[in-house]
Amino acid sequence: MTTLIEAEHLTRYYGKHCAVKDVSFILAKGEVLGFLGANGAGKTTTMQMLCGNLAPSAGQIKINGIDLLDQPKAAKFNLGYLPDTPPLYKELTVHEFLLYCSKLHGINKNARSSAIKSAQERCGLTEVAGRLIANLSKGFQQRIGIAQAILHNPEVIVLDEPTVGLDPIQIREIRTLIRELGQDHGIILSTHILTEVQESCTHVQIIHQGQLILNETIAGLNRQMDSGTLQVGTRLAPDINLLLTIPGILSIERTSKNQLKIHHSLTANPAEQLAEKIITSGWGLQELTPLKRSMEDIFISLTKEQRDL
Repeated sequence: MTTLIEAEHLTRYYGKHCAVKDVSFILAKGEVLGFLGANGAGKTTTMQMLCGNLAPSAGQIKINGIDLLDQPKAAKFNLGYLPDTPPLYKELTVHEFLLYCSKLHGINKNARSSAIKSAQERCGLTEVAGRLIANLSKGFQQRIGIAQAILHNPEVIVLDEPTVGLDPIQIREIRTLIRELGQDHGIILSTHILTEVQESCTHVQIIHQGQLILNETIAGLNRQMDSGTLQVGTRLAPDINLLLTIPGILSIERTSKNQLKIHHSLTANPAEQLAEKIITSGWGLQELTPLKRSMEDIFISLTKEQRDL
């Protein structure tokens, strides 16, 4: 798998304040990395360092194998960037704006037309290419912002809060676009919206007070979300001591006469034996539901652990 970004020990001070502290990660082609954190956690500072808009106080960044500090122009050619507010000239049409951007990106004159056409098609802008940007919805303007970021077909696309301020339909469309782009590029998606990461990303990182406190695949995160708890409802009050004899069950909490929360080892799933025991004992099984922690629960518990350290 091709490594597109290597960030090593990134640190950034503003005076005596350390906004980002010793952040390291890699991004490979085909990955969509969700960069998650509360406001002020250090997301935007990290994004600006990755894009070469801000020099790190310490650390190294390589984009597609090129050192960003030693060869900034060559490294940035592999990069497409959408800041949280799309950099648009609203008095231009979509096509005029993308033509202007193609010149900024240094695209060869003979290749501009096909590059613009491809970006418009990928971002769903073909039908509005001749319209003034000022007259288009915020969702379309966001698409134009993504189009200018992918116009020169960069290896890496950095999107800072790409769905902020959009309606639910527009959000769904942008998320679909991000997933599609992620198949051919490496994408970093900065956001503070938890569902954004679950819907669009293959990997997730959580930054808190300038430090990475989680670096995980979405599959790994889903495993963390399994709390190892079953909610059980029965018609008659069950015998808790009898249920505790089932292998893998750690403890049982009675929430009402016929309602239980059963905590079990994550390496064991006693649901089948539990159901069999309740049925054969004649207690009448009415509910057997696995309880999962939400991503919000994980986020809050991780950031709380850091505050308590």
